[in-house]
Amino acid sequence: MTSEIKIKEIKSVNLEGGYLIDGFPSVGFSSAIATESMIHTSNFELAGIIDSEKFPPISVIKNGKPNYPTRIFVNEDLKVAIFLSYLTLEQSLHRVTARTMFEWAKKHKIELILSSVAVKDPNGNEEMIGIGSTESARKKIRDAGLKVLEHGTVPGIPGVLLNEGSVIKQDVVVIVFHTKGEGPDFKSSANLCMAMSKLIPGASCNISSLQNEAEKAEEVIKEAQVESSQIKDSMYR
Repeated sequence: MTSEIKIKEIKSVNLEGGYLIDGFPSVGFSSAIATESMIHTSNFELAGIIDSEKFPPISVIKNGKPNYPTRIFVNEDLKVAIFLSYLTLEQSLHRVTARTMFEWAKKHKIELILSSVAVKDPNGNEEMIGIGSTESARKKIRDAGLKVLEHGTVPGIPGVLLNEGSVIKQDVVVIVFHTKGEGPDFKSSANLCMAMSKLIPGASCNISSLQNEAEKAEEVIKEAQVESSQIKDSMYR
């Protein structure tokens, strides 16, 4: 069984000099909820689907219509693309997923890849910290008014993006945010969405509608997680 990830674009897009946001969830669902909320408040359009033989075979039904659980949304006016996913990927897929992002970013001449990683904190810490793959990426973090992390570790897809971005000189910024890691976490989703908007000119987060979107998105994501967990064991043997 191949772990190759395939992207099928359903419309042509012009994103030269723009941004790609990694919306794969890590700890909790805040990253997926934040990107879903940005999609609904900033006029994004479906531009492609992402699939793999190793992805759980799930269709996410929204408004009566079937959807792939991992899709690409684009706002050409802002030159922003989002890889939105309702799937928490197995560790074996982290490297190939990150490399797929790099290939797609290179194809569309993306300037900055933006990802995030959650740190569990039951005390409600709201500090946002950025990590950059290059000096120009770190400058973008400081220009956005965020602190640059000096020491630490970053796991998963964001970690691979940082490492490989530093080698190929691709600007990657990973936002470190705090989350309770369980239950609805509107606050961390809102904080992450706001931090992303600081790094992307013209992007915005409608906080009043974000909570409603967060609740709907979390319901769909949780359902996808439950369904995928029931078939995961047989797929990853």
